[in-house]
Amino acid sequence: MAKQAPAVLKEVSVSLPFGIGSAKWQADPTEQNAAWSLYVELVTRIAVQSLGTEQGLLREALNSLYTLFGTTREVLRSAGPKVGASRHSVGGIAIAVLNNGLRPFMARWHPTLEEWEVQRASNVSKKVHEQNWSEVAQMRQELTELRSDLEQYAIALAKIAGVEQ
Repeated sequence: MAKQAPAVLKEVSVSLPFGIGSAKWQADPTEQNAAWSLYVELVTRIAVQSLGTEQGLLREALNSLYTLFGTTREVLRSAGPKVGASRHSVGGIAIAVLNNGLRPFMARWHPTLEEWEVQRASNVSKKVHEQNWSEVAQMRQELTELRSDLEQYAIALAKIAGVEQ
């Protein structure tokens, strides 16, 4: 039986959002697969899709963002320790994005929006009630800024996975 040559590790260099900086290292197949899984989850959600001022509900956007925590945990858990936890690894980058980017946004807006939502009269639609909220423009602006950072993260994941955009 012929001996297979070891897989050539691909060197990647990525710029990262949320003040994480940049990273450069040799990505192995485990990291590439994890990056692909995270990429697919990210780009198929409202997290990186434009949300016009008259489109959708902010609660739905928050719910979509929140699911990224569980999805990221599952991808990293399934991939195992080879995805790493340092800033020069898919695992470390994913954890930093959750803690430095998503968590502060969620911590700020989830309870604030919830306080407004519980004030909705039963004869007012969720959309109309949300549009009457004094902080709707600010949250949508911050969501747009977050989306820009998440797009940068998606580009980094695509590069790591070897499917550059």
